[in-house]
Amino acid sequence: MRFLGFAVVTGAAILLGACGGGEKAATDSAAAPAAEAAPAAEAAPAAGAMAPITGTTHEIKMIGDGQGYRFEPAELTIAAGDGVKFLMVSGGPHNVAFDAAALSPEAKTALTANMPEQAGELSGKMLLNANEEYTISFAGVPAGTYDFHCTPHLAMNMKGKITIK
Repeated sequence: MRFLGFAVVTGAAILLGACGGGEKAATDSAAAPAAEAAPAAEAAPAAGAMAPITGTTHEIKMIGDGQGYRFEPAELTIAAGDGVKFLMVSGGPHNVAFDAAALSPEAKTALTANMPEQAGELSGKMLLNANEEYTISFAGVPAGTYDFHCTPHLAMNMKGKITIK
């Protein structure tokens, strides 16, 4: 038992030592502000900037309970320029993701720009706690039907559909 305690303490010391290497990287990045001040670096985000919501913001609840995992409502029709706020209610973690292979290049580009904090390609951040929310602007997204799902609960059929008029 004494050996196990020694191993845990030694492992923790090694882990902390490895984490301590991050300070050197922070020191090395002291020149980074000069690069950030360059006009070219500021121009790049503007080309792919999120389009502002110009219409109504609709709400879709993300729920996991005894009745299963689901979006409520699972189907929603919106106007061009509207936004959709996904609200984590229960049973998380949840996210919203679109299948990039099923989208036109124009739709993929617009959605990519309008989805902040992506965890992956056209995959929103994970919502872990009740009342967390994730909002997507559909401004500039071509009219059509967009199937989406919750990545952690896709196998449990947590899917939805947004139709843009």
